[in-house]
Formats: sequence, structure tokens, C-alpha cells
Amino acid sequence: MPPLRLIPRPPLRLSHRQADLAIAVAGLLGGLLLIAFRAYDDSHHRVPQWLPVLPLVAMAALETVRRSRPILVVTLGGLVFTGAMFSGGLLATVIMFTDLLYAGTLYGPRRMPLVLQLTGAATTLVLSGLVWIYASPGGALLVAVYSALVFLAPVWTADLVRKHREVAETERLRAERTALLAELDRRGAVVAERARMARELHDVVANHLSAIAIHATGAQSLARRLERDTEDPLLGALAVIRENSVQGLAEMRRMIGLLRAGDGAGGAAADGTADHAGYQAPRLAALDTLLGQVRAAGRDAGLRFEVEQHGPREGLPAPVELAAYRIVQESLTNALKHAGHGTVHLRLLSCAEQVEISVDSPYRPDAGRALPGARAGLVGMGERAQLLGGSFEAGPQGGVWRVRAVLPVEPAAGSEGERA
Repeated sequence: MPPLRLIPRPPLRLSHRQADLAIAVAGLLGGLLLIAFRAYDDSHHRVPQWLPVLPLVAMAALETVRRSRPILVVTLGGLVFTGAMFSGGLLATVIMFTDLLYAGTLYGPRRMPLVLQLTGAATTLVLSGLVWIYASPGGALLVAVYSALVFLAPVWTADLVRKHREVAETERLRAERTALLAELDRRGAVVAERARMARELHDVVANHLSAIAIHATGAQSLARRLERDTEDPLLGALAVIRENSVQGLAEMRRMIGLLRAGDGAGGAAADGTADHAGYQAPRLAALDTLLGQVRAAGRDAGLRFEVEQHGPREGLPAPVELAAYRIVQESLTNALKHAGHGTVHLRLLSCAEQVEISVDSPYRPDAGRALPGARAGLVGMGERAQLLGGSFEAGPQGGVWRVRAVLPVEPAAGSEGERA
């Protein structure tokens, strides 16, 4: 019998709401305990024992919304703290007020840390100045230290934590963007390799199989003209050679279609459905998803993406639609890699005769020149357009990098898209 293994339970984690309630309850119970032992400023017994309870309960109530209403809790907390100073200065109330300042700095608007630092510094100077004037320099120094600990220390601490969190979030987004770019590059490399393999199979292997089938057919015709016996083993061998070469050519063309299904140059089903291998090629309808990804990736890089579309996305031939999607994908990926800060404009015009794609991005003259494999994406986009009998151009124009591709809806005569 195998030994039993104890599976550790996952650690218990409180939600934000539960954590705030726990802080409020702990502060309230601690304050009530201090009040029960009169552990507050009760000189000459002038403060009723019930009076410190009021600011304590109010401060605990504010603790329950410290994350959701940071501006409100800081404002009301300051008023409650002022009243608490005249009702015994209960330590639990003071600690909860410092926690409200910490939460307001950490969860409030971006200007909250600066506002709280200025108000805290002003309050410290005013209180210590009044004590200096009406009491003694030593008392002013003590008031300054106490005020700094109450009004400034939690704000500085929370501001430091907030900056570290923002840096961590920025690094996380940068890592996600790098992973997205790596995935796009990987997919682009796979598509380029599939296209190269398809061209090699089409230009070399398929042509040889076609030649074998043609020569076998010619040999059979010659044997019939020479009136060779139909039972001649040579005729049987020629028939087998022709049949196998024709079947091999059909399988080769199907394989070329499957390879080009991921390239956008052909091979997809006529209705745009999945091919024989179950592969669902991306269509122009998926551009919204692609744009959402590049917008998220380009946010930290200072890039914005604007889209202008004229004409329908549906109803285009599958090879044209796939090639258009890949050209847009490659252009936006290049903008993420090499463009400067600014706006990337994508213009997509589709009509009954052609599909026109234009992508303008901020130009950096030194971007991408030293990268290995630079300009390979531009070459690939040009090949996609040429396979369909279209045109492609890319280069700097007036301070922007412009990519423009025109894909005819019907393949031009003699183009690779028609021959395949």
C-alpha cells in the first residue's frame, strides 16, 4: 500500500473588503480596550470615558472604505482626528488615521501623494510654530516630530510602495509585450517557412511529377500507335507509372494547399472554411482582436493606433483576405518594434476590384538597421502581394514610414495566385 501523502492546503487569502473590515474591527476592539483602562489623555479627569468612543467608532467606519473612497476617507478622517485630539487623543484613533493617510496615498489619484505631502508639511509647520510662539522651543520640536510621524511618515511610505508597484506593473507589461512580439515573430517565421516549402514543392517536385505523368501518357500513346499487344507488360508498367505519378501530383498539390493556407497566398478553401487538416486561417474579421493586442502592447511604448476602414471585410476571396490580414499584422508588428512615439494610422479600403492597405507610423531613421534579419518582413509582404498579382511599396515619406499594398480581388493573368 503506497504511503499517504498530505496535500497542503492553499493559504487562506482575504479579499480587499474582508481585509478592510478586519482592520476596522481590530482598531475598534483595541481602542475599546484602551478606553476601558483609561489609556488616553485624561489629565484631571476632565474627559468623560464615553467621549473617546465617538471618534474611535467614526474612524473604524472610515476604515471599511479605505480602498474604494480614498479622497472621502482622508478628508473626513482629518476632521475626525481633529476632534479626537480634543477628546483624549486615543492612540488607536491616531493609528487608524495614519492608516487612512497610507491608504489614500496608495489607492488614491496620482496627485494624492503630492497633496497629502504638502498639507502634512503645512500642518507640521503651523502646529510647531504655534507651540514655539506660545510655549517653548523644546515643545515645538516634540510637536514637529509627532506631527511628522502622523502626517508625513505614512504618506512617504505609501508613496514609495506605490512607485515600486508602478515600476513592477510597467515591467510586467513590457514582458507581456516582448512575449507578444516574440510570438508574432515566431508565427511569421513559421508562415514564411511554409510559404518557402510550398514554392519549392510547387516549382521542383510537382513539376517533376507532372513531367513523369506527361511522358508516361506519351509512351502509352506511342505504344498504341505501334499496335503493341494490350497484354504487354511494358504497357502495364507505363499505366502504373502514369497512375502513381498523377496520384502523387494530386497529393502534392493538396500538400501545397495546406502549406499555403497559413501564408495567405492560396490553398484555403473557396468558402474560407477550415482546410483538410482542420486549419482555420485568420480572416479580416479578426483584425479587431489583432488591434486590441497591438494597442495593449504599444501603450507603454507611447504608440496609439487609429483605424480607418471603407468597404466590407467579408465577401472577399480567401487568398486575398488572408494576404491582407498578414500584411496588416506584419506592418503593425514592425510599428511596435521600430516606430517612434506617436500615432499609427491604418487605412483599409476594400471594393469589388481590389483591397488597398496603408499603414503610416512615426519614422525613426536609425530603427532596426542593426537587427539581424532586418527587412525580411518587408520582403515577405512584397512576395505576398506579388503572388496575387498586386503591388507593394514601403519606405519613409515625409517623416513617417509608409507601407502600401494593393491586392486585386481577381488574380492577375499569369500571377502565381492564378497558376497555383
